[in-house]
Amino acid sequence: MTSIPLKLPFKLNLSRPTNPTGVMDWITTIDHKKIGILYGVTAFIMFITGGIEALLIRTQLAGPELKIVAPDVYNQLFTMHATTMIFLGVMPLSAAFFNYIIPLQIGARDVAFPRLNAFSYWTFLFGALIMKSSWFLGGSPNAGWFGYAPITTTTFNPGNGIDFWIVGLQVLGIASLAASFNFIVTIINMRAPGLSFMRLPLFTWMTFITAILLVLAFPVITVALIELMLDRTFDFNFFNTKAGANPLLWQHLFWIFGHPEVYILILPAMGIVSEILPTFSKKPVFGYAAMVLAAAFIAFMGWLVWSHHMFTTGLGPIANSVFTITTMLIAVPTGVKMFNWLGTMWGGDIEFNTPVLFSVGFLSMFLIGGISGVMHSFSASDYQQQDTYFIVAHIHYVLFGGAIFAIFAGIYYWFPKFTGRMYDEKLGKQNFWLMFIGQNITFFPMHFVGMQGMPRRIFTYDSEMGWAFWNGVESFAAYVVAFGVLLFIINMIKSWISGPKADGDPWDGRTLEWSISSPPPVYNFLDVPKVESLDDFWHKKQKKNKSVKSKTNPKSIHLPQASYWPMLVSLGLAIAGYGIIYNLVVCGIGLAMVLVTVCAWSWEPVNEPDAH
Repeated sequence: MTSIPLKLPFKLNLSRPTNPTGVMDWITTIDHKKIGILYGVTAFIMFITGGIEALLIRTQLAGPELKIVAPDVYNQLFTMHATTMIFLGVMPLSAAFFNYIIPLQIGARDVAFPRLNAFSYWTFLFGALIMKSSWFLGGSPNAGWFGYAPITTTTFNPGNGIDFWIVGLQVLGIASLAASFNFIVTIINMRAPGLSFMRLPLFTWMTFITAILLVLAFPVITVALIELMLDRTFDFNFFNTKAGANPLLWQHLFWIFGHPEVYILILPAMGIVSEILPTFSKKPVFGYAAMVLAAAFIAFMGWLVWSHHMFTTGLGPIANSVFTITTMLIAVPTGVKMFNWLGTMWGGDIEFNTPVLFSVGFLSMFLIGGISGVMHSFSASDYQQQDTYFIVAHIHYVLFGGAIFAIFAGIYYWFPKFTGRMYDEKLGKQNFWLMFIGQNITFFPMHFVGMQGMPRRIFTYDSEMGWAFWNGVESFAAYVVAFGVLLFIINMIKSWISGPKADGDPWDGRTLEWSISSPPPVYNFLDVPKVESLDDFWHKKQKKNKSVKSKTNPKSIHLPQASYWPMLVSLGLAIAGYGIIYNLVVCGIGLAMVLVTVCAWSWEPVNEPDAH
């Protein structure tokens, strides 16, 4: 078969960047470790912006009848705070660990699709910028992170805020799907010899299950957002009640996505804690197989509980009963994990350093959030708790005391691996106690004011309602949490610049990432390791196996080369996104840029392993 040369009406420069340095190195990198750092730093900046939005909310509610921010700005604040923390904070912070740690834990030199990995980061960045730029372009979304119809229709929301929300989430969804497919393929196909599925580290297992959840869940919200976009842009009638549409369709679509999303947020946190506790208890994880099966059961059951968010919408006694039962059932595998973590620590020689403190904080805070979650499973009691601050307390114990605490534990745990430096332990412990005490004083009183009837998303309240004292306490404690986060930032910057140097295995680790230098070389492993058991690296250390000097020449290791096309494809998506909001001609230009840059990416020359 003869090939037909393709002639283009324009000329493309397909030459790759040659040994880029400085900023260009970071823009064109496809090294999973650098992409992990980019994800982490960007997501943490977004986390800080979400925290500032939260402080403004708490300042407004510190006393009755305050006028710190205008009512419409307040609506934008609580919408952007939740959207930021979920989609721009916790999810990409988890993705930062996926990117950096997973190839190291499975003995791989990179992910399966390095350029797709870079594309997922740049698409996340541009999606975040689309979302955050709404503050400066006429107003942010103001209908809550759940975007209930018909509040989001042009009849009730004529500005561009909801359009920014729709487009931003769509772009972020593309980033999440790209990353998820990448990690599914990487974990299935690129494991070291002997690393069977039942020898995988638990963090790798949680990543694998989370990626599958993302692939299944995001298409649901994508369909809902497309329908909402068509309603707003082209006057379709998916959620137009005047045309006979039922806005409950949106709630079903959103929460079918929304409850698996909760486990997308919490399963990586469970994986992080499952790495830290065995390491510092100096014993294997208790009930490894049960932990894996419990995580799989949580992921499966996550699809069967969505309507407990809708108990007050009039679903009827049969639907309410079914979702009451399934919501109670999902607590069982979570309880299995809790007892396994306790069993891991029981009898262990535990070293209570900063990662362990945050991990134990995770266990206790997530337990409180889980108990209040089981309380919501009863549809009768949910009628009283629904849309009150009791729900706000629950979600923050799960996602702040749970996911965020575990992420901080992971940052401290793998900080020596990321940077080759040790952090300041004293500052780390001060950081933990400020956040632990502050978050409990902030969120636990919300149970009280919630049961006293204080609604969610309330702008202000009358002094006679009896909510002033606890709201003042909550607002003060929120600033304590903020000070704890400030100590964390100081610790990270100071330690990264001038902390004591760390060796490759400062914690006597159990998994493969600790078998190489800190930070790892660009090729990760000089020789791909051969795995013979669960916690293989730890067992080999106990046997005191003598290391065999490698004969591999690092220069002979083939690595994919830097490329700027992934960033340009993402930029085209961002231009198309702004075009959907403002001008469809601009949208067409952006899509044309996507088409051209994807083609250029596809035709980019590849240096094969045997090329000179």
